[in-house]
Amino acid sequence: MASPTAHDRSPSSDPSAPGESPAGRGWLTRNLKVLSGVSLLQDAASELLYPILPIFLTVTLGAPAAVVGAVEGLAEGVASVTKLAAGRFADRSGRRRLVAFGYGLAALGKVVIAAATVWPAVLAGRCVDRIGKGVRGAPRDALLVEGIPVAARGRAFGFHRSMDTAGAVVGPLLGLAGYALLHDHIRPLLVIAVVPAVASTLLVAAVHEQRRPAAPAPSAGSAVAPPVTDPLPRPYWRVVGLLTAFSVVNFPDALLLLRVKALGLSLGWLIVAYVVYNLAYAALSYPAGALADRLEARRVYAVGLVCFAVGYLGLGLVHSSAWVWPLMAVYGGFTACTDGVGKAWVSRLVAPGQQGRAQGVYQAFTGAAVLTAGLWAGLAWGRAGRLPLLISGATAAGLAAALVLTGARRRPSSPGGRAG
Repeated sequence: MASPTAHDRSPSSDPSAPGESPAGRGWLTRNLKVLSGVSLLQDAASELLYPILPIFLTVTLGAPAAVVGAVEGLAEGVASVTKLAAGRFADRSGRRRLVAFGYGLAALGKVVIAAATVWPAVLAGRCVDRIGKGVRGAPRDALLVEGIPVAARGRAFGFHRSMDTAGAVVGPLLGLAGYALLHDHIRPLLVIAVVPAVASTLLVAAVHEQRRPAAPAPSAGSAVAPPVTDPLPRPYWRVVGLLTAFSVVNFPDALLLLRVKALGLSLGWLIVAYVVYNLAYAALSYPAGALADRLEARRVYAVGLVCFAVGYLGLGLVHSSAWVWPLMAVYGGFTACTDGVGKAWVSRLVAPGQQGRAQGVYQAFTGAAVLTAGLWAGLAWGRAGRLPLLISGATAAGLAAALVLTGARRRPSSPGGRAG
């Protein structure tokens, strides 16, 4: 599978494009800061829930491990379909309204989970939550890159992921403190998670959306391009195809936490292990994004796949809980090197007016693949979950090697600068 050129050239990488600068100055925009704060609050809510949800399902509600994989996989699958539609709509309508609606749905989903007494209710709540994520994801990422130079997209997405994941550190720590204060009761924590979720929805009001021109082409001084209806370019589809193929083995972290628990950690220490993962993720996201601005995003992504392989193979092979701590830290490096980097990678391969659609398709395809991963891994989990971990880890190692060893380079195939 051919990769983009060394600098991930795209129609939007023209130095003369409005709002763009090859020097990469002025990337820390108001919208980037506000949306990063919104994501921090929402992730604090989501990640307060996430490490305790597998235990809530299997212990409190008595569901089998296969249900954990099915709930997370189906929730991501529903989000994928929503992302596809929201991405197309985001290039034609008000992005801020979609973002606010998405975060509002996420808050509603957390209310449903807090009230759940049977596992299908948790599934319904997770689906509503993930529909909200699907609605907000593409328009948020399109708003995020408005006015940010292409040369700084890696840093911008890296900063956003760092702030987002700071919430993923705060949330579990709040959950751990609440779990101790509430004498090991899980359900009150589900109620507490609603508060930052609602706050994130209210903060969206501070986002500024620039009016896009109605003309088919932007004016000379316009900073925002109108929607582009041309087909997405072939380099974009090659990258999306590769990242989707990997996502088929990237099953939900809820199953990974079941493996951590099987290695002998209590719920409290399981939450601490999840915090270790998110600390590594938050600390490394901005450096990974900045590195992707200097090198090929493909290479940084390959480093992430190596971290994934080490984390999955390690957790599948070890028998002592002492190994959990270094392996979860390495696994945090995987997400840091792939999440924001993947979004920055695809954003460079399309025109400014295609950003919403491109992000929506990318996130929809990879989310649908995660649905597949959650289903097959949940069914193959067994008592300890070692087999799915070993299969996924070995596959990721092979994909990382393929990315590193790929020597083919395609030069821009048109005057617009699209990578072939």
